[in-house]
Amino acid sequence: MSASDVYRSPLGTRYATAAMVENFGDRRRVRLWRELWIALADSERALGIPVPSEAIEAMRRHIDEVDFDRVAELEAKFRHDVMAHVHHYGEVAGEAAEKVIHLGATSCFVADNAELVMIRDGIGLLLDRLHCVIGQLGAFAQEHRDLATLAYTHFQPAQLTTVGKRATLWMQDLAYDMESLQALLERLPMRGVKGTTGTQASFLALFEGDHDKVRELDDKVAAAMGFSQTVPVSGQTYPRKFDTWVLTALADLAGSAAKFGSDLRLLCHKREVEEPFGKNQIGSSAMAYKRNPMKSERICSLARFVQSLAANPMATHANQWFERTLDDSANRRLVITEAFLATDGIMNLLADVTRAMVVYPAVIAANLEQELPFMATENVIMRGAKAGLSRQDLHERVRVHSHAAATVMKAQGKPNDLLSRMRGDDALGPHVTDAVIDPAAYVGRAPEQVDEFLAGVVQPLLARFSAHEGKFAPRVRV
Repeated sequence: MSASDVYRSPLGTRYATAAMVENFGDRRRVRLWRELWIALADSERALGIPVPSEAIEAMRRHIDEVDFDRVAELEAKFRHDVMAHVHHYGEVAGEAAEKVIHLGATSCFVADNAELVMIRDGIGLLLDRLHCVIGQLGAFAQEHRDLATLAYTHFQPAQLTTVGKRATLWMQDLAYDMESLQALLERLPMRGVKGTTGTQASFLALFEGDHDKVRELDDKVAAAMGFSQTVPVSGQTYPRKFDTWVLTALADLAGSAAKFGSDLRLLCHKREVEEPFGKNQIGSSAMAYKRNPMKSERICSLARFVQSLAANPMATHANQWFERTLDDSANRRLVITEAFLATDGIMNLLADVTRAMVVYPAVIAANLEQELPFMATENVIMRGAKAGLSRQDLHERVRVHSHAAATVMKAQGKPNDLLSRMRGDDALGPHVTDAVIDPAAYVGRAPEQVDEFLAGVVQPLLARFSAHEGKFAPRVRV
């Protein structure tokens, strides 16, 4: 069968980047298993176990020689995936290596530890993408820091804000996600060398009862794989609680992205801000004029999928019997990898959209013009009262004119004529000044909040995570 005849997950073929797909790919997984076997043999030899150096050298020399067809044959024979790879590695690395591969270990030594490496590196890739997105949103917020726009509560017109200030709300969520992922990285330990039920009994026998060497073996293997700590105690597997931490963090990040995507879809409807739209892009197969916010919709769609997965590892964790059961295996093969690939797809889209959002100040001004007169009424009343007029009389006049203007807008579909009505009122007219109807008078500290947020939060955050700057290689797709 050709590739087109076989089902392939769209997460890998359409959405996730090459780096994330490779991180969770079969070749990477096997490579990590072999790195773990080398680290184990090398550490055992350093601690006095008679592992021949030529065996370790052979394992290193043949680390990338993997025949997946041969592995499939062996797995069909043994009905055990890890043992299929143990035998195949021995076949390609030679007899000396075959005798020491997997010495003292259980399947979870390679399976769980490799997964923790992939999770760690997957989080690192997401941090690359977050650095890119937050940086792009920061530039957008700075550019539009003082562009007044109608704000909404309950999706009803409310006091004004600025386009830049609204972008800081998106950034703040993502900044929290960035810190959460980094904290998770720092918290995440390796399973280490724990043995069949977590007692390290096989390694204690290997080292003839020397507890210090067993502890040192645990540390050495962890260090070889880039971890500074191992889980203090375990059953056969690493605590499945770790998976709940990871999926919760991914779901949180997906939620932040979906909030942005939902907001942008609404802004596209208002024609105030649009996502980038390709020169030859088709918005609808039927309606040629359409410019649908397809990328933002895709962000929200994938986010819903990631969030649906978040409860899954909680059930898995709760149903681990004593030192382990195997009902986690098939489930985790799907959930962890697909959650990372989907989140990566979300971040790839988010980076694409935030790179070149299009703002339409004229439309923003026109929409603002329909609501600003209502918001200006309080200032008109205040100015009149300061001039010695009756506050209650002014309030009544404004109430009558406002209701009349609203009726014209709703019943006749005409523009808001409240300003002209107030200007034609002897008591109100003198106080309807340019200053009163200047949108800048109604945005509060929004521009200054943008400046303070960028200087006090975003710039230090990006500097702190500077190792992730420029590392994101996007997947280019319509």
